[in-house]
Amino acid sequence: MPILIGILEQGAIYGIMALGIYISYKILNFPDLTVDGTFPLGAAISAALVTRGVNPWVCLLCAIIAGALAGSITGILHIKCKIKDLLSGILVMTGLYSINYRIVGMPNMFLMQKPTIFGGIRFPKALFPFRYIIVLFVIVLFVKILLDLYLRTKSGFLLKSVGDNEGLVVTLGKNPGTVKIIGLSIANALVSLSGALYCQRAMQFDISSGTGTMVMGLAAVIIGTTLFRKIRFMNVTTGVILGMIIYKACITAAISSGLRSSDTKLVVTVLFLLTMLLNSVMNKSEGGRKNA
Repeated sequence: MPILIGILEQGAIYGIMALGIYISYKILNFPDLTVDGTFPLGAAISAALVTRGVNPWVCLLCAIIAGALAGSITGILHIKCKIKDLLSGILVMTGLYSINYRIVGMPNMFLMQKPTIFGGIRFPKALFPFRYIIVLFVIVLFVKILLDLYLRTKSGFLLKSVGDNEGLVVTLGKNPGTVKIIGLSIANALVSLSGALYCQRAMQFDISSGTGTMVMGLAAVIIGTTLFRKIRFMNVTTGVILGMIIYKACITAAISSGLRSSDTKLVVTVLFLLTMLLNSVMNKSEGGRKNA
């Protein structure tokens, strides 16, 4: 039971991050490595403000704003400065490493005895052991619904169009570059929020916590969009979140089987390759059926 709860908690926290990568990778077709910097950015801001007595919910809001700002800088470098998408993300990610260190003042920080969003809500005794998962799932559900509603708006339609057909966006009288900047801002705002939640749940900040964020998010997005693509009543965003839960379950199962914690990166790499292979096989299978 504790293992299952842990998987669900991790899936909820990182599921919000996966939603951000879904926007940049699937919708915008933008390989945004900024996320490796905005995840610890959200954690850094949350840690620094919580230790200074700021309301933990306000800390989440500040993390969202900071993540959006970082994402917009990546977009501006790419659109306005004509720097390639991958390099733009790398530049901002690299700069954020020093910024995150400056915000906290040290590579690690513990938040013991500090107030978090999980401590300010009263739960009945029967639900108290599940307080973390309840709060996290309420937040991830709220974020998912908000994102779904946004994608149905005119701005959301432009966002979904710019990755596949910039010409359509131009014919509608909108600037594709501006739409991309907005999309990258939203994506990194979600990733930063995920980092802030991780910090408050783990009660610690680690400057290297963002390492591999892009790979993890991509794996979850591919798992979610591949396994659940034929379920018509399920939104893509739901599939992405479930993809992250499945991903975390696979990682936990691999480590529980006897592998060392130091083998986690290897497990992540193998799982990612298997995910890409599964996606390729299913795409070929569907392509063969259409041609038949």
